[in-house]
Amino acid sequence: MNEHERFEANRPRLRAVAYRMLGSATEADDAVQEAWLRLDRAGSEHVDNLDAWLTTVVGRVCLDMLRSRGSRREGLLSEAEPTRTTGPEDEAVLADSVGLALLVVLETLTPAERLAFVLHDLFAVPFDEVAPIVGRSPDAARQLASRARRRVRGHSGPAGHPAGREIVDAFLTASREGDFATLLSLLDPDVLLRVDEQFRDLPTELRGAHDVARFYVGRAHGAFPALIDGALGIRVAPGGDTLLVVTFAITGGRITALEATTNQSHLRDMEILPL
Repeated sequence: MNEHERFEANRPRLRAVAYRMLGSATEADDAVQEAWLRLDRAGSEHVDNLDAWLTTVVGRVCLDMLRSRGSRREGLLSEAEPTRTTGPEDEAVLADSVGLALLVVLETLTPAERLAFVLHDLFAVPFDEVAPIVGRSPDAARQLASRARRRVRGHSGPAGHPAGREIVDAFLTASREGDFATLLSLLDPDVLLRVDEQFRDLPTELRGAHDVARFYVGRAHGAFPALIDGALGIRVAPGGDTLLVVTFAITGGRITALEATTNQSHLRDMEILPL
C-alpha cells in the first residue's frame, strides 16, 4: 500500500475527528486536506505509526483553527448538520453520534478542552498522545478532558439512561454469562483495549474483537455501569473499593474502544457515579 492509499484508508477517521473538533464539514475537509499536504511534503519514511501521526497532525491543525476562530461563530451552527455527505461511508463519518446538541455544548469548551475531550473520549487516543498536541503534561491533558466531560454532562440532562447504556448493560451481561457470540457482536472488529498500567492479568493493549471478547468472556463479576467523569463505562469494585474503571467509546452501536484506568491516584481524582 503506497502513501496515498494509506492516507485514504485513514481519511474517514480523520474527517470524523476534524468534524467533531470544528463542527463544520467544510472546515473538517480543509483540516484533512492540510494533513495530506503535510504528509506529502514530509513523507512517511521516518514515521513509525502513520495512523497516530495523522491524528496528531489533524488535531494540531484543528486546534490552530479553533484558536484563530476566536469569538467568531459565523455559520457554525448552520453547518452543524452533515449535509455534504456523498455516500453511506461519509454519512457515517459525519452523522454517527454527532448531533447539533453535542456540537453546541462543545462550543462552550476552550480549544484545548475540546481537543482533549474529542480525541480521548470519542476516539480513545491515550493522554500520552493528547498531551503534546495541547502542549501539556498527560495529567494536565486528563484534567482538560475531565472538565470537558463535566460540562458536556451538565448540558445533557439527566444521566439515568445515557446513550449507549444498553450496550454497556449487554456487554456486562454477556461477559458474566460467558456469552462469547454476544460479546463479539457488541465489539467493533478493530476494537482497541488500553490499560494505563500493568494490573494483574490485564493486558496493557489488546486489539481486535476476537481477542477482546475472549479476554472478557466469563468476567465482569463485581463490575457495574457507571459514569466516569461524565463518560459512560463500568466500575469494578468487588470488595467495595474501586480497583479499576473502564470507559467505552461507542460508534454505530458497537464498542470501538475501551480504556481502563487502574492507577489509584487517577482513580481518586475521578468522579465515579453509579447508574
